[in-house]
Amino acid sequence: MGQFHENLISLDEAATLDGLFACRVRRSPDRAAYRHYDKDNRSWRTYSWADMAREVARWQTAMAAEHAPRGGRVAIQLRNCPEWVMFDQAALSLGLVNVPLYTDDRPDNIAYILKEAGVNILLVQDAGRWRRLAEVVPEDGPLKCVLLLEDSAAARRLAAADGRVRIVDEWLPERAGELQRRSQVDTNALASIVYTSGTTGRPKGVMLSHRNMLSVAHGGLTLLDCYQEDVFLSFLPLSHTLERTAGYYLCIMTGSCVAYARSVAQLGEDLVTIRPSVLVAVPRIFERVYGRVSEQMEKKGGIARRLFGLTVRIGWQRFLHQQGRAGWPPGGLLWPILNRLVAGKVVSRLGGNLRVAISGGAALNPEIARAFIGLGVPIVQGYGLTETAPIVSVNPLQDNIPSSVGVPIRGVQLRIGENDELLVKGPGVMLGYWNNHAATAQVIDPDGWLHTGDQARIDADNHLYITGRIKDILVLSNGEKIPPGDMESAIVLDPLFEQVMVVGEGRPYLTALLVIDGDHWPGFAQDQGVDPMDPASLGDSRVLQAIGRRVKAALKDFPGYAKIRQMHLSLDPWTVEDGLVTPTLKVKRARVIERHAAEIEAMYRGGPAN
Repeated sequence: MGQFHENLISLDEAATLDGLFACRVRRSPDRAAYRHYDKDNRSWRTYSWADMAREVARWQTAMAAEHAPRGGRVAIQLRNCPEWVMFDQAALSLGLVNVPLYTDDRPDNIAYILKEAGVNILLVQDAGRWRRLAEVVPEDGPLKCVLLLEDSAAARRLAAADGRVRIVDEWLPERAGELQRRSQVDTNALASIVYTSGTTGRPKGVMLSHRNMLSVAHGGLTLLDCYQEDVFLSFLPLSHTLERTAGYYLCIMTGSCVAYARSVAQLGEDLVTIRPSVLVAVPRIFERVYGRVSEQMEKKGGIARRLFGLTVRIGWQRFLHQQGRAGWPPGGLLWPILNRLVAGKVVSRLGGNLRVAISGGAALNPEIARAFIGLGVPIVQGYGLTETAPIVSVNPLQDNIPSSVGVPIRGVQLRIGENDELLVKGPGVMLGYWNNHAATAQVIDPDGWLHTGDQARIDADNHLYITGRIKDILVLSNGEKIPPGDMESAIVLDPLFEQVMVVGEGRPYLTALLVIDGDHWPGFAQDQGVDPMDPASLGDSRVLQAIGRRVKAALKDFPGYAKIRQMHLSLDPWTVEDGLVTPTLKVKRARVIERHAAEIEAMYRGGPAN
């Protein structure tokens, strides 16, 4: 803990997010700050804090020459990389407001954000992305400067044809002077407008101040210690506020090193290469790893499956003992053997050096949490919203209750309102929605409490439990109330299912739209005696019966009324591009229901199948 206090930058010392960066550069200029994979040299490159300061100074000089007004908006659409940090820090130091964009968001959605936020400068990954954007972004709008990180023949053609477009390598000066730190600072000034994914309607711009994000990063460190020696592996997009606060600003505060994963597809290799000590992720990542491990156990057969189950069970009992919630398990004597044969192999696939894995952004299935913790992977679940910058609570390692989303970070107050709605107050609560006073007034009441829309309970030890979503409760025609999220989370644990939506609002029974995983479908179809290449096979009675058995098994622990009576199968995933999924991979329920209206009606026309 001594190193933690010695290297931590205080809120007063930082004052602003760019002030935080300048403090870190002074504090530890020669330590490793960022690592990323250099494709040209096919090797990992490391930037020190001093290296980053020199690069940020170049971006400051070039950006200042664009004469964007103080408080003007700039936007960034890059994959995670050091240039993301350079652009962000340069913009913040000039009093500009950063609007992060998802690299895989739809062009029309981005065009709406650029116009709504009045963005003047845009940094884009490559020529292809800007070409698609240019088709829907008007030339006479507020956007005056488009920066392309890619230097290619295609990028140069775009630059020659459009006066707004510049190649970053040519736009940046060859060198610049010292990193500039502004003299006039306001910690409550607007730092960023983060557009929420919006599962319904157009996205809203969440206004976050320097103080919002600094206080949340610092508050998180009161529950989870991080050190200068820690290495974070970053793969959750920096446009996601969880990654930005917990995997970027927090790391500057502690002086930790951040390595940028090459891609989700190469994540397994990067984990082994980088050997991170801290991982920030959304549940889907853990679900995929768990699905692959489970599938391997099934293939290996009885003995391996039983050994795996025994390891998880005894590992979980050891965890409960370490947490002070159970006595020493007799089977604990077997742990050294089980660890060598089973648990250690899973841990090594995650790099073998993981001190904590933080899961947020959505609910983590308790079965997955129990399995990973039982195998020795220290997962802690947290909770937050973009509107709270984003962390509200997190489980400390020494008081980790995986079924809860932890205890509130320092400075955050919680209250349970009407309909068991969770209300939040604290320094991380947003300034409001950009140009939308009506929406702001709907979620922040006159007393300053943010209404989350989530139903919750708080136990005697101040642990928070999210029990449902007020708007996501399905009410059947018989008055039965069912939270579909829990059922969907249980079903999607089966690797055969890529996506699932439970339907039933105002209906007599529950049905489900199921997207079958394309990799698993051929083998499954052949096992049922049908042709996987024939689209009609998805509706074959043998397939539906086999799927029905798997869904029933997934829901075995649910009440009797939580039963799927009819199903519609598809091999076409719901995507961001078709508008059915948000960039944070949340399914847009209303859009999916609208798209599949005919299939849903067909499931209710024939009556319940079972």
